[in-house]
Amino acid sequence: MTDMEEKFDYNEAIAELEKIAARVADPAVPLDEIDRCIKRSDELIARCREYLRTAREQIDNL
Repeated sequence: MTDMEEKFDYNEAIAELEKIAARVADPAVPLDEIDRCIKRSDELIARCREYLRTAREQIDNL
């Protein structure tokens, strides 16, 4: 497990996704920044899905 995986915080990721959503909704945000936001949100969503998948597997194995 890498340091990044050990430090993953689901609630922080959700909070960051909410901030990204608000940012890209602003019509004044340049397209290149929106592109960066989309890439970051893709990363966060993938991490959240993996976190939830792992949690579900752990619960199923109880």
